Amino acid sequence: MTVHTMRRPRIKPEHRAYRTVDGHVRIGSVVHGIGAEVKDPDGWVWTLVEAMDGTRSAADIVAEVSRRHPGLRLPEPDILQAMTDLTTAGYVEDAGAAPPGELSERERERYSRGMTLLRWMDLRPRKSAWEPQLRLLRARVLLVGVGGTGGAAARDLVASGVGRLHCVEPDVVELSNLNRQTLFREHDLGTPKIDAALTALRALNSDTAVTGERREVRGPADLEDLLTGAPGGGPGYDVLLLAADRPAVIRRWANQVCLALGTSWAEAGYRGPLVSVGVFTPGRGACWECLRSAEIERRDLRLAPGQDEDVASPRMPWNPVNAVTAGLSGSLLAHAALMLLCGIPRIDPGCRFGLNLMMPGDAIMQRSARRPDCPACHAVPAVNPESGDHS
Repeated sequence: MTVHTMRRPRIKPEHRAYRTVDGHVRIGSVVHGIGAEVKDPDGWVWTLVEAMDGTRSAADIVAEVSRRHPGLRLPEPDILQAMTDLTTAGYVEDAGAAPPGELSERERERYSRGMTLLRWMDLRPRKSAWEPQLRLLRARVLLVGVGGTGGAAARDLVASGVGRLHCVEPDVVELSNLNRQTLFREHDLGTPKIDAALTALRALNSDTAVTGERREVRGPADLEDLLTGAPGGGPGYDVLLLAADRPAVIRRWANQVCLALGTSWAEAGYRGPLVSVGVFTPGRGACWECLRSAEIERRDLRLAPGQDEDVASPRMPWNPVNAVTAGLSGSLLAHAALMLLCGIPRIDPGCRFGLNLMMPGDAIMQRSARRPDCPACHAVPAVNPESGDHS
C-alpha cells in the first residue's frame, strides 16, 4: 500500500501530530515504540501533516503544501517522498478505503474499539485499518488448558473476534478453582470444565466458532493429532496456545511438535508473583529449548554440588495463585496470539516477557540467540522475518 494508491491519505487519528516548543513535529503519540520526531525548520512538514486530514487526494495535498509555502519552491517529488516516508512508517491510512465486505456492519460496530487499538499499534501500511481484524476473523487457534490462564486467554480471544477457537481440557470444576478460573461459576462445580467453558464462551460471542473436547494430552502424538486436524475434518490450526502445566514435560512436547509442523505457538503461566508468556515461531529466533538452556546458564543460584535447583525455587503440591495472576497470564497469552496472528505489534519470536508483581516496573524479558547445538531446532531452516508471521 503506497500513498499514490490511497484515495484520501490521512494521519491516523491515534497518531495525530503536534509541534514542539522548538518547532519539531512529533507524530505517532508519546508511546515508546510508536512515536517519532521530525525536524521541520521551514514549517512545511507541519503543513503537510495538517493537510493529510482525510479530505484530500495525494495530489491535492501536494498542491496545498505548495500553495502555503510558495517561497520554498518545494519540488513535488520531495513532498510525495515525505508522504511516502510517513506511510511506510505506519502513520498514514486511507480515509477513503471501504471496509472489507467479509466484515458485517454488526461486526464492525462490535470490534470498532479493538480496531482502533490495533491501528494505533500497527506500524505497517495497510489497504484498510480493518485488515488485522479480518485476519483475526479468519484465524484458527488451538488452546490446550482452560483453567485460570487458559480461561482468561479464551475469554479475551473470543471477545476480540477470533474466528475459530478449539479448547482442550480434561478436568472438572472444583471449589478450589473458583478463586482464579473466572469462566466458571458455583453452579458449575462437578461439571467438566470444557462443557462449562464452551457455554460461557459461546454466550460471550456467538460470531466465534468455539469448539472443545474433554481430552488429556499424554504425549507428543496427542498434540500432533490435535494440531493437524480441526473438528469435522477441517484444516489444522494457525497457532497453538499452551495453558496446561501437566505433565511437566508438556512444553517440551509442544516445542517438538510445533518445530516439526512449522506452527507458531505461545505458552504462559505464573510462578507466584511472576507472570510471563513465551512466544515462538519455528525458524525465527530461539526455540523453547534454546531459551530454557540460555536461562539456566544465565542464572547463578550458587547451588552446592549435587543440589537440585528446586531447593532455590521449590515446587509445591498446590499453586499459589489468584484471579489477578491467572488473569494477567491469560491476557498475555491472548496478546501473544494477536501478535502472531495479526503481526501487531511486530515481535521477534524466541522470547519470554512479563512482569513481577512484587516490583512494579521490573519487567521480565528473556531473549536468546538461536543455539546451533540445540537438540530440538538445530535442523530447522531459518525463516525470513517478513514472511514468518501470519500477517
